[in-house]
Amino acid sequence: MGSERLKTPELSETDDLEPQRSAPERKSALSNLWRIKKYLYPYRYRLALLWTMVLLNIASGLAIPPLVGKAIDGPIAERDMHGLWVIVGVIAVLGAADAILQLSRRYMQTTTAMAIEADMRAGLYEHLQRLHTGFHDRWQTGQLLARVTSDLGMIRRFFAGGLVFAITSIGMILIILGQLLFIEWRLALIVAASAVPLFLIGRKFFRGYLPAARSEQDQSGEVSSAAEESALGIRAIKALGRGPLMAARFEKEAAELRDRGIRKSLIASRSWSGYDAIATAAVGAVLVFGSVMVAEGRMTVGDLTAFVMLQLALLWPIEASGWVMAHGNEAMTAADRVYEVFDTEPAIKDRPGAKAIDRSAVRGELVFEDVRFGYEDDSRDILRGVDLRVKPGETVAIAGRTGSGKSTLVSLPSRLNDPTGGRILLDGTDIRDLQLANLRSVVTTAFEEATLFSMSVRENLALGRPDADEADLQEALRVAQAEFVHDLPYGLDTRIGEQGLSLSGGQRQRLALARAVVVKPAVLVLDDPLSALDVHTEELVEKALAQVLRETTALVVVHRPSTVALADRVALLHEGRIAAFGKHSELMAQSPEYVSVLSAESEEMAA
Repeated sequence: MGSERLKTPELSETDDLEPQRSAPERKSALSNLWRIKKYLYPYRYRLALLWTMVLLNIASGLAIPPLVGKAIDGPIAERDMHGLWVIVGVIAVLGAADAILQLSRRYMQTTTAMAIEADMRAGLYEHLQRLHTGFHDRWQTGQLLARVTSDLGMIRRFFAGGLVFAITSIGMILIILGQLLFIEWRLALIVAASAVPLFLIGRKFFRGYLPAARSEQDQSGEVSSAAEESALGIRAIKALGRGPLMAARFEKEAAELRDRGIRKSLIASRSWSGYDAIATAAVGAVLVFGSVMVAEGRMTVGDLTAFVMLQLALLWPIEASGWVMAHGNEAMTAADRVYEVFDTEPAIKDRPGAKAIDRSAVRGELVFEDVRFGYEDDSRDILRGVDLRVKPGETVAIAGRTGSGKSTLVSLPSRLNDPTGGRILLDGTDIRDLQLANLRSVVTTAFEEATLFSMSVRENLALGRPDADEADLQEALRVAQAEFVHDLPYGLDTRIGEQGLSLSGGQRQRLALARAVVVKPAVLVLDDPLSALDVHTEELVEKALAQVLRETTALVVVHRPSTVALADRVALLHEGRIAAFGKHSELMAQSPEYVSVLSAESEEMAA
């Protein structure tokens, strides 16, 4: 992915791009997990009911061992069948209540956790849409996908299982220890003493598992990136015959993910084995000393039975604590990764007090005043003081050699990038003082690299203007010479593949151009959207497009000399400045640089 970062603009809202000033304070993984509480708040009543069910579950389950002890020392010892049946009935009722509570609780905790995950995923997606394009250039798509999918899934599993088990385990341990102390405090001390080695094992587990879990999740993003890149570049891979090479690359990443997963599992396995060994040893010690106490008459058989049953019930929360810690660590690292994205502030955003604009009131005058632009990792400016005025309804072509900054210049009016100096005015107002949503409905761009989405042709066309009617779509298709869509299996309702790769390059460009025309913007920016068309189709598109541009202010990046015919005037971009500006005929007569640029373009086309 790209590594370009913008310099800090003098007058824009992008100051946060400076690492020394914008980097958010790094929070711990646990702190980031705690920050998720704001997503829990809307479900606070459901969560309160859930925790109530958890407590009732614990109470109903732990009431049974003391009843068994009473049955042994009472009705069974005294051969009182009526009393025994009473206790059996109470145990049956408690068991049924426990089962019903378990079923209800699990359903509620699952649905609540999935609702929380859906809210977080929607929030993360919305935040990604607000982030500057430079952020997406720097981040691997696979890493972002891993955060939106697997990382949020880990957080959901923690809230659906790990957190509930954690609270259940803590509740059970406290209640059981209280019961054990009540039955026989000396034996209870043996059980309590086992907490010391358990604590030491747990501390070591936390220190090793947290970085191992983060390492595995980061590598999972690398695997996703490798798979995503291979899927998008499958044509190039096949054309170059590099399938085995890319497969080996993917296998290397997958093998690394496997190794990191194994290392993480080994850490967990060692800890869980230690928990089991200590808990089992404590049970053995209690049986030995308890039997001696029963033999000496200091403890009844029923009390020892109840004590052992409760201690055995304590095994589950002790063993589950390892599983809870594993899920908790994974959830913390997942939250840490998710908040790396959430904590990234949008570099381009509305200024305080930004104004809304009415499309019908926009004349379309576009003025560049001493506009400069450069990337943070490059001391050179691409644009070095561009001054340009485009009259309402005028079409201006931007010409220049490759690398002169033409595409950079036309990315500025819609604020895909912000200038690092100077300003751009729309009808006399700095575009940074206008609401982004409004601005981008008034200034629309069609790119050379046409991006289509895995949806129907109709949905792709109406993406920028959902309320467009059939007549608007048909007119846009006519202008872009894209009537070929009527020959598709389902016409405008035909779903096209991901990025429109089922269509030819020229077809994709024509659909992307039609999509821009549908919006009916006040300012239309065309970044050489006809480059993939044949000469005949280009001529037809230019003739139809000329009619549309009569009432629209337009900036057109020129890579083909024939495209100059669309323009009223031409601006020659040279060394980051407008070197010449005027009609095509005037520049041909007065600017050798302009003639040289067009000649070079013609030679490239001929080649």
